[in-house]
Amino acid sequence: MDIFTTFEVSASALKAHRIRLNTISSNLANVETTSTPEGGPYKKKSVYFQAKPVSFKDELDASIQGVEVVKILEDTEEPKRIYDPSHPDAEEDGYVAMPNISVLKEMVDMMSATRSYEANTTVIKSAKRMALKALEIGR
Repeated sequence: MDIFTTFEVSASALKAHRIRLNTISSNLANVETTSTPEGGPYKKKSVYFQAKPVSFKDELDASIQGVEVVKILEDTEEPKRIYDPSHPDAEEDGYVAMPNISVLKEMVDMMSATRSYEANTTVIKSAKRMALKALEIGR
């Protein structure tokens, strides 16, 4: 594996985790959104990754793979129902449909995505340092 393949693999992971972080941020921002243009409360979104070859040569070789986002799915579970008759979106029985988002789980997921992002930036920095050292040796 050459230095550019290392950059391609890490760059694909950086892109995937950026999308993951944006999705988590959207979930956290809408944790109390009870009304959306589609109707009903906000639905939690989840990001799914898949391994992918980083170039045509690697497609033939099938040994070096990066990562890509395959889909972002909305939660299919029923919304939480909370009793709050004073809420503007309360139904006739006084219950409000709330998003099924656990702030704690989202924060843990965000920390995991952040650590993965940091790990990939460290890989890129290390590969860059090794390439510079190799050039210094060649002088």
